[in-house]
Amino acid sequence: MAPYLHGQEIAGDRQLDITAETCPMTFVRTRLALDRMASGETLLVRLRGEEPRRNIPRTASEQGHAVLAEVAALDGTVLVLLRKK
Repeated sequence: MAPYLHGQEIAGDRQLDITAETCPMTFVRTRLALDRMASGETLLVRLRGEEPRRNIPRTASEQGHAVLAEVAALDGTVLVLLRKK
């Protein structure tokens, strides 16, 4: 089942599942994925846990990327949609 926010399906140009990772590897994997993308592309990150939920959006913003959405999924994970600067 696809995740939705305000009736709109959340999708990214690329997807990254870091649910099995722990900090600091959660952002290392996210940053590597963003580094391989073109400016303006979107990355849908699936994560688990409070620390990555706080750190991924904050660190991405600090590096100039846009946080477009953050949605809790029914399976207990969180989806964060980022746009590369």
